[in-house]
Amino acid sequence: MSSDAHGGFRNLMNTMLSHHHGARHGHAAAAEVYQTSTMAALLDGIYDGDVTIAELLTHGDFGLGTFNHLDGEMVVLDGVCHHLHSDGSASIAAPDDQTPFAAVTWFKPETTIAVSDRTSRQGIIELIDQAVETANLIQAIRITGTFASVKSRTVEAQTRPYPPMTEATAHEPITDFRDVTGTMAGYRTPDYEQGISVAGYHLHFIDQARAKGGHTLDFDLAEGQIAISTSSELHLSLPRTQAFLDANMSLANVAEQIRQTEGD
Repeated sequence: MSSDAHGGFRNLMNTMLSHHHGARHGHAAAAEVYQTSTMAALLDGIYDGDVTIAELLTHGDFGLGTFNHLDGEMVVLDGVCHHLHSDGSASIAAPDDQTPFAAVTWFKPETTIAVSDRTSRQGIIELIDQAVETANLIQAIRITGTFASVKSRTVEAQTRPYPPMTEATAHEPITDFRDVTGTMAGYRTPDYEQGISVAGYHLHFIDQARAKGGHTLDFDLAEGQIAISTSSELHLSLPRTQAFLDANMSLANVAEQIRQTEGD
C-alpha cells in the first residue's frame, strides 16, 4: 500500500472512530446520572464535600441533593440550582457553594403521563410504576402541576461535631403547602442502590415562583403532568476529603436509617 493510500485509510478510520466515540459519548451523557458521594456517607455525618455547584451543573440540568453542613435541600431544574432553606424559603445557589451529596442528569423525558383528577402520592407512584419499563434502571421524575397539598421538611445547617443524619433530621420543621403550583423533582432508584443512593422514590418540591419548597414527605396532585427520563449509567464520584476517607459506611441497618431520614 502506498503512503498516500495508507494515509487515506488511516484518516478514514480515525474519522469513523471519532464519529463512533462521539455518538456513544452523546448517548452516555444523555443516559447518565452523575452523583457525588453516597447516602451512606451522609448517614455517617459526612456533611462537607468538595464539589461546587458550578462543577455539578456541568454534569446535568436536573436533580437534587443537599449543601455543605447539611444546610437545607437542593433541587436543580432547567440548569438552575435552587437552595431550599429550613424555613421553607428558596433561593438560587451560588456557583461556589459546595455539596456533600447530589445527583444530576440531563433530563430528556421519554414518557409523559397526564393527571386530570386529584391523585395521592401513592396513586402517583402506582402510575409511574406501571409506566416504566423496568425497576432496574434509574428514572428521573418531574411532576409539574397544581398540588392540593404538599407536606415537606428541610434540614437545618449543622455545626461540628456533626451528629449522624438520623439525629440531624429528627426534629426538622414541617411545612404544609396548600393549593400551590410547582414542580417535584427527583428519582425512582433501584433497590440495589440502597446506601449508594435512596432506593425507591426521593422527591424535592419547589413552587412555580421558585420562592419556597422542601424535601417531599407527602402530597396530593390536583392536576398536572408526570415526565420520566430513564438513565442506564451511573457516574459515582467519591470525594477525597479526610472525613470521607475515615468514614464508617457499614450497610448495617442502612435501610432503616434512610427510612427515618426520608420520613417514610
